Amino acid sequence: YKGEQLNKDFYIDLLVEDEVILELKSVEVLLPIHEAQLVTYLKLAAKKLGLLINFNVILLKQGIRRKINGKL
Repeated sequence: YKGEQLNKDFYIDLLVEDEVILELKSVEVLLPIHEAQLVTYLKLAAKKLGLLINFNVILLKQGIRRKINGKL
């Protein structure tokens, strides 16, 4: 973090075709911390595209949020 080595492991839920990070949730409401988690994974893995998917919705398309890492 900001030039310092962190002694913490981060685990991406799914990495598709070595390009797209999928962060999977099943929660009542997606919170900003869930988006921050995905953005952190995008930065650490140097990936451009991520999808935050919440399965606890009536229609799946309502539970999908797309994030793009613009700092590559």
